[in-house]
Amino acid sequence: MWDHEIRAMVSTHALIAASMFMATVLPAVFVEGFSVYRTHLLWLYCTSGAVIAVSVVVFWLLGVTPSTKKHTLGYKLSRLFRSCLYFFLSCLFFHTVVVLYGAPLIESALETFSLAVLLTSLTTMRCLCVLGPNVQAWIRVFSRHGAMSVWDTCLQITVACTLIGAWMGAFPIPLDWDRPWQVWPVSCSLGATIGYLTGLVAAPAWIHYHRKHLTYKCK
Repeated sequence: MWDHEIRAMVSTHALIAASMFMATVLPAVFVEGFSVYRTHLLWLYCTSGAVIAVSVVVFWLLGVTPSTKKHTLGYKLSRLFRSCLYFFLSCLFFHTVVVLYGAPLIESALETFSLAVLLTSLTTMRCLCVLGPNVQAWIRVFSRHGAMSVWDTCLQITVACTLIGAWMGAFPIPLDWDRPWQVWPVSCSLGATIGYLTGLVAAPAWIHYHRKHLTYKCK
């Protein structure tokens, strides 16, 4: 029943993963000394930009993004403005949460905000692509039994994997190993990225394995 959606999901995730790989490899051709560790913030923004661009295009082409064809230009512009506003507010939210979990408030503020941008790109941006700037829909999806489609279930899994990865990435920071990936916020951003990639693989696999038992309420 869900084979078509699962194939589309796998293709989408493959394109997003490929864009993240290219965002890691291509800048090295143009920027001398580029690496995930030495130029971490540049890598972080390249990865965020790649995920945002590919997600917007692919989800729009697949028709997953809620349609606005029946609405006026003013409504579409309002929707775009609200999406940008939610993205920015999400960055502030993640920045605040990371600071409350122990990140420096003033020192390394740029690094902390950059991590917040990455987390927003991997989580909130996907919510915007799948559900649009609709906070009630977001709350519904992340409530118990709130998924109404395979894309909602996929959203739940990828967001959870990303946040868990970022949280686990913080564990090595205080250890006295003196490794380059322990510099703030390298391990957290790498953890979030690995968690996100894990979610891209785990989500369609989980849905495929449980497809015979999945039932969704009508929207």
